[in-house]
Parts: sequence; structure tokens; C-alpha cells
Amino acid sequence: MASMLDAVDQRTKLVGENRLELLMFRLGRIQTFAINVFKVQEVVMLPKLNLMPHRHPSVAGVTHFRNRTIPVIDLSASVGMKPIDNTQPCNLIVTEYNQTIQGFMVGEVDRIINMNWNEILPPPDGAGRQHYLTAITRVNERIVEIIDVEKVLAEISPRDSTISDDVIDSDLLSMAKDLEVLIVDDSSVARHQVRTTLEFLGIQVHEAPNGKRGLELLKRWSAAGEIVPEKLLMMITDAEMPEMDGYRLTREIREDPNLKGLHIVLHTSLSGNFNKAMVQKVGCDDFLSKFQPDKLAALIQDRMRDVIYRE
Repeated sequence: MASMLDAVDQRTKLVGENRLELLMFRLGRIQTFAINVFKVQEVVMLPKLNLMPHRHPSVAGVTHFRNRTIPVIDLSASVGMKPIDNTQPCNLIVTEYNQTIQGFMVGEVDRIINMNWNEILPPPDGAGRQHYLTAITRVNERIVEIIDVEKVLAEISPRDSTISDDVIDSDLLSMAKDLEVLIVDDSSVARHQVRTTLEFLGIQVHEAPNGKRGLELLKRWSAAGEIVPEKLLMMITDAEMPEMDGYRLTREIREDPNLKGLHIVLHTSLSGNFNKAMVQKVGCDDFLSKFQPDKLAALIQDRMRDVIYRE
């Protein structure tokens, strides 16, 4: 399985083409799930686990992996399914999210597939595990469910959205009135985290659940006579989203004469080094790894200074 991931570095050509690659796996015997390959560091057979006292029920234990100790999360139990029997052969998917390394215990690992984001759709209303899904797709007539890993991790280790006092520029905030920001992210957890920070700063928040919906909103504002780059302080967008990813969204904005001046921040749990390289390729103005409220607040205030003092 590790050989399947050897070519990940070459897959950056997919960026801006609205394409992605999914690693498919099973948690039980039938249903297939997937996560983005860019978040996967390695796939191995599950090693020996050590138990931790007072651990979260979804954490199966910890293991020593490549000179570091990482938590191992039973992905099946974490989404409300039957826990995986780790006395039977199963796999460990080692991932990086939000600058942390963790392993997800899964059953059989299938393969990697290359898809277009417009083939990845939001889960339908009423789906049984919709609470833990960001998207679904179909592969060879099989439904594949893409798990909202950010929600899983947030439930196991909640993020603090509090901004440190020494980060806040009170004089600046008192001058910043009627500022608006658009958040584009398919994870409700991620949108809530960013919205909490923005509202603390006194900023009006607009939201869209994916790039397609975000672009439609921007174009509606523009068609109604709004000067969007002046209306919005910035747009904060995730990278991977159903129907249209953040890279394609950025490209579409840069190619629209009425939108191209919009300040765009890529805000994602994907690898920081990868995204920093891609920011210039697709034309984002800045990049920030999820979720760092102090750094997000500092970035927003820097943008405020640019706008307020420029005027």
C-alpha cells in the first residue's frame, strides 16, 4: 500500500484543474468510504497499540510510528458505527490534519482513484451518516462516502476558538465597522470555528458550503451592482470541497473582471508546505493552516489595516 502513495508529490498537477485523488477503504464489510490522498502520509498494517488511561472512547490507543507517538482513532466508532475488531487484520491510515499527525484504524483499504470535484456531491438531506459526511460520490455503481474528518477530530479534541488578549488591536477594531467576510468551506465545524473568530472581531459573516455555491453568491452580488472586492474584506476558502474546490474557485474569481480584485485566503487542513507552493500557482493572496485563531485574527487585522489606512 505504501507504494500507492509514492507518487503523491507528482499529483500537484491536479491543483487548479478541479480534480482530486481519493483513498478508498472500508470500515465494515460493505460500505466504502474515502479521504483525500493529500492528507495521507502512509498506509500500513495496524501495529501494536498501547492503551491510554481516560482516553476518548473513539481512540483505540497510541502507537510509536517513525520516531513519534501518535494517537490511533477507530474511525468506525467515531462516526457511530460498530467499533473495529483490532484483533483481526486491519489497516492504519496515517494522516496530517491541522498540523497534527494521527492514525485512523480502518478495515480493508481498497485503492486510489482520480476524480473531478464536480463528481463529488454534498450528502443528501436525511442521509444516515450525514452528520459525519462532507460529500458522496459514485464509483463503479457503488456509493462512496467522504468523511468529515475535521468533525471527528473536533469531537475527540475540541479546538479553542478564543483569541489571546495580546493579539487584539482594540483601537483598530473600534475603527472597523461594517466589514464583511465570506467563508467557503464544506465542513460545518470549520465554518463555525472561523465564524466564532470573525464575530468576536465584530465582522459580518457570509457562508457558502462549497466553491460552486460561493462563486454563485459572488456573481449574484456582482450582478446586483455590488463592487465585490470592496464589499468584502476577504474571502476565506477551504481547498477541498464538493463540486468545486478552493483552487478552481480562486481561478474562476481571478478570471472574472468584476471579482478578480477580491482578497483570497486559503484556509485548509491540508499540508502547509504543499499549499504554500500552490498559493502562487492559483493566485491566492495568503495561506493559513486550520485552525489557529490567533494567527487568523492577526491575518484579518493586517488586512483591516491595509484597507482602513489605504482609505
